[in-house]
Amino acid sequence: MNYAARLDRLRSEIASQSLDALLVTSEINVRYLTGFTGDSTYLLVHAEGETLLSDRRYETQLQQECPDLEALVRGPDRTMLQLVEQALEKWAGNQRVGLEADHVSWADQTQFAAAAGSSQLQPTSGLVEAIRCIKDEAEIAILRRAVWIAERTFEGLQAQLRPGWTELEMAHEVESLMRRLGASGCGFAPILAVDANAALPHAHPGRQTLDQAEVLLVDWGAKYQGYTSDLTRTLSIGPPSDKFRQVYQVVLEAQQAAIDAMAPGVALAEVDAAARQVIADAGFGEYFGHGLGHGIGLQVHEFPRMASISKGTLEAGMVVTVEPGIYLPGQFGVRIEDDVLITAGGHEVLSELAKGLEDCTVIL
Repeated sequence: MNYAARLDRLRSEIASQSLDALLVTSEINVRYLTGFTGDSTYLLVHAEGETLLSDRRYETQLQQECPDLEALVRGPDRTMLQLVEQALEKWAGNQRVGLEADHVSWADQTQFAAAAGSSQLQPTSGLVEAIRCIKDEAEIAILRRAVWIAERTFEGLQAQLRPGWTELEMAHEVESLMRRLGASGCGFAPILAVDANAALPHAHPGRQTLDQAEVLLVDWGAKYQGYTSDLTRTLSIGPPSDKFRQVYQVVLEAQQAAIDAMAPGVALAEVDAAARQVIADAGFGEYFGHGLGHGIGLQVHEFPRMASISKGTLEAGMVVTVEPGIYLPGQFGVRIEDDVLITAGGHEVLSELAKGLEDCTVIL
């Protein structure tokens, strides 16, 4: 990973906000900028360089993962707030310092302000996240592998489906398969939802079994080298009913309409509208109640967001989900989700898992 390039880009963002320094408190943002995989650690980006603020537990890990970065390490007799005060006084006295307001509580902001001394703290929002939106080649390669692991996991699960299996048992099998394929674990808690539970977009796996089931929705992602994929497939258990066939085809067409619209410079809201129009025209508009998709990376939900209220446009290097759905309360839900890379010339669907209805029909 080219952490130096990321820090250079951040410095440009800091300057664009008329700031002299930035105190990065988000654990994910610290990892993105430095490669440090521990927690309880801040990063101060200042005029003379970058300084990590941490505690004695991570002293060796900091030396191993960030050998080129300066670190202030506190012992058990000092607080992190005291370390922040020392760092600001040394490297950012009488300067305007940005604070990641999205990642600290109001109480913490008040404490930071009290410890700022001569530094003037200014709330900021999304400076690092704006950089994280655009993936570099190394990140894209990792995400490709995370998608590959997720795909092989689903194939393994689908081959094993049997009567009596509960949603919870299937969720455990998903994680087991991913780990055996090289993932560090799930990118998020997998959703395995049977029949009416599939009408809940974020259902929690429970004791519902595949006995007498007609629909199984699977939303899962593999975490690989810190990055997560995010896919969804909806299976017909047994021959699909006419209603399921109709809904499935509408969702599939909506997803394809959105993917076809994706390219650099296209408005995020326009992509959402492409899918939403297909669903509305089929008479199911009220049953698609969430945004079309979101970025993925070190977190499963990153910028950008694709929804009707989204601002901004797609840019080359973004990797986003495209996941339209129709949810019929008390009956079933259908969601189809793939991960898409925005390229200079358009887009590339990273996931190749089959999604035609015939491929997503399972006879137990």
